[in-house]
Amino acid sequence: MPLEELLIHHCAPTLAGLKEASLFRYRPQSGHSLDEELPPLTAALQRRGISCLLLRRCPDGGGLLYLYRPSQLEPLLQQPQQQQFLHACGYPSGLLPCLRELSRRLSLADAFPHEIGVFLGYPLEDVLGFIRHGGRQYRLSGCWKVYGDAAAAQARFRRYAACTRALLHQYHRGIPLASLTTEI
Repeated sequence: MPLEELLIHHCAPTLAGLKEASLFRYRPQSGHSLDEELPPLTAALQRRGISCLLLRRCPDGGGLLYLYRPSQLEPLLQQPQQQQFLHACGYPSGLLPCLRELSRRLSLADAFPHEIGVFLGYPLEDVLGFIRHGGRQYRLSGCWKVYGDAAAAQARFRRYAACTRALLHQYHRGIPLASLTTEI
């Protein structure tokens, strides 16, 4: 699947401004590299207020790409409960230092650190529930495992799915990625 289509498939709610951030794995097609594919995409997204960060390179030439809206993610991470949780996990203050630390942790481990949910805009209650219950005893499973308000999460899951369908439909009709991205 081409990078732009994969990006829409995994990140549509972030592109549309419904979600602070998204994460997906991408491996370029044969004969291409992340180093040549990412710069033009990153520049186009940056003009729309979206940052694209390579959080981890994979041995097969692919990587974990993190799309985020600094204008939405920074205020989220500055909330007292979020800050307290991240500091307890050993994260520094500030958006970019936190993202550098997240990237470092992803590069050192085979598994995702549980606190990654905070960086993806998951409710803190659900991140803490996942940690406390080891990924079991959840109320609902969708974009993430829900331990708190299942009705609110289900409504978000539906909005995210509808957004993804709509953006993919428009993309397949020839609408360019830049036109599908909401500027906030």
